[in-house]
Amino acid sequence: MGNFLNQAGFLGTKAKFLSDLSLILILLTAILFTIGWQLARRKHFQAHRWVQTVTACLNALVVLSVMINSFLVHILPGIPGKLLEGDYGVTTVHAIVGMTGLLLGIFVVLRGNELVPKGLRFKNYKLFMRTSYTLYMVATLFGVIVYLAAFVFGI
Repeated sequence: MGNFLNQAGFLGTKAKFLSDLSLILILLTAILFTIGWQLARRKHFQAHRWVQTVTACLNALVVLSVMINSFLVHILPGIPGKLLEGDYGVTTVHAIVGMTGLLLGIFVVLRGNELVPKGLRFKNYKLFMRTSYTLYMVATLFGVIVYLAAFVFGI
């Protein structure tokens, strides 16, 4: 399985298959989060909750199975010395924004499904959901920049 995931990618860049797959899955989750947002705007709250829950789980799966390991292996050993070289800086910003969005998003999903203790239950859903969505979209943008820098421009 490892050889399959490390073979040449399918997007025509220098990326491996796993990097291409991760990019596609993250872009898919961005689309699904946006669909979920539109469902909430149209007051389809049950469908919104299901879409956001499934999408947050998919996003967490990709982050936990691919991105954290990649950051730990390829970027973290170069910090702080190489922070201003190549894609180290943008990747680090991507990781910080992405992890913050992931943690907040998982918390919002847990809260929305009434899976957090009573003391942690917030009432202002819009603020938390909008913040999580914004962080996620910014992290996705940084992720695309990282992909382009690393696998298209070879920075």
